[in-house]
This record gives sequence, structure tokens and C-alpha cells, in this order.
Amino acid sequence: MHHHSWRVEEFDEIDSTNTWLADQARAGVPEGLVVRADYQSAGRGRMGRTWESSPGDSLLCSILLRPRLAHEDLALAVAAVSLSAREALGRLTGLTPSLKWPNDLVVDGRKLGGVLAEVVADDAGAAIVVGVGINLTAPGPASLQAACVLNETGDALLARDVLDSLLEGLTKRRDLLDDVGGRASLLAEWRAALSTIGEWVRVEHTNGDVEGRAIDIDEHGALVVEAAGERRTFHVGDVVHLRVGGAS
Repeated sequence: MHHHSWRVEEFDEIDSTNTWLADQARAGVPEGLVVRADYQSAGRGRMGRTWESSPGDSLLCSILLRPRLAHEDLALAVAAVSLSAREALGRLTGLTPSLKWPNDLVVDGRKLGGVLAEVVADDAGAAIVVGVGINLTAPGPASLQAACVLNETGDALLARDVLDSLLEGLTKRRDLLDDVGGRASLLAEWRAALSTIGEWVRVEHTNGDVEGRAIDIDEHGALVVEAAGERRTFHVGDVVHLRVGGAS
């Protein structure tokens, strides 16, 4: 399969790039379709929070991937996008954010952006729609204690330039998903980029909260936490929220 023909559709405004692309995926559109919008009227964050931004303040985009991955390895496809976003910002500004497991880009603990994926099943198999939101010139509501690229670096980046750089990095990482050795090198890059490892965390998941120290990710990208003397593993899909640091 040829992975490198990204097809970018751009909108001034859309309800949600993920919703639009998921509909395309269900209709059987091949891998490589990317949608970017200047403004989302119904952007979604985790836990159903709405993601509000003014037109042009953020990179808001979604990317369609159809990797042949076992279900437990789908987190690696999302990591490939997060790592590509991180690399793009580093290349364009010199500031390389760290990653908070499973899917936030952070600077000094403040959220610079996030990645939100959904799996869409259709007749052709599973597709993953990976949505990316990065604060470029405004950090969003003060309550979120977020960061933006402009405030951190003085660089006012254009969303399309960030997207083009992200896709350039994703081209090489997409191929890594196709074999065992590639997935191992992607995991190693993800592990090195994660600020979460070594941190005290509180994991909220379907069976209640767990507090402990994040010590690693396993071969599927699940978070390994040492809590009360035992190691517990949390998969991306089961975790409602991850809080890092102290007893926040």
C-alpha cells in the first residue's frame, strides 16, 4: 500500500473535522485523506468537553489512517501522529514539546495541543481517524491553563505550514506501523518523548481511580503504573483521565 499521497481538504468552518472524516471513512474513502478547518463549531475534547477556538488560532485537523494493526496496537498509530506533530513544532520553532500519555503535547506541564482518535469500522476493515488540535496563536480559556506556540516561542505559525510539516514526518512513521521492527522503533521514540514516565499519576478509569508512579509503556503503548507495590497496566481506551504530579 502506498501511504504517501496525503490529500488535504480545507474548510473555513466545519462542525468537527473528526466527525466529517469519520463519515468519509465509513463511506470507504482510502487512507491519506486529511481535513483541516480554520474553525470548528463543535470540536470535542476528552470527556465530552467542547474545544472552543477562534478562527485561525489553532491547527485543527484530522487524518485518516487504515493500518493493518491488531486492535491492541492501534495506540501506536495515534502515537505516530503525536510524534509527527511534536517534531513539526520542533522543526518550525526550535521548541519541542513533550508528550503526556496518551495524547497531549505539553510544555512545562501546560497543554499545547492534543490528539483525539476514533476507530471507525466499515466493510473495508478498521479505519482510524486521528484528530489534532494545537494552540498556535492563542492558548484558549484561562481555566485550561494551556499554552500556545506564539507565547512560548514568539513564532506565529500558519496552521497549514504546521500540517505540511506534520504530514512530512508522518510519511516516514506510517511505514513503521507495518512491521514488528518498525513498531518497536516507534515505541522507543514514543517512550523517549513521554514526560509521564517517572511521574506520580492518578489514573481515572472504568473501575475507579489508581494512584502510583508511571514507570513505562508496554509493547502496545499501554501505561505501566506501579501502585501499592504492584504493577498495573492501563490501555488508552480504558482511561478516562490521567492527572500527573502530586495529589492534584
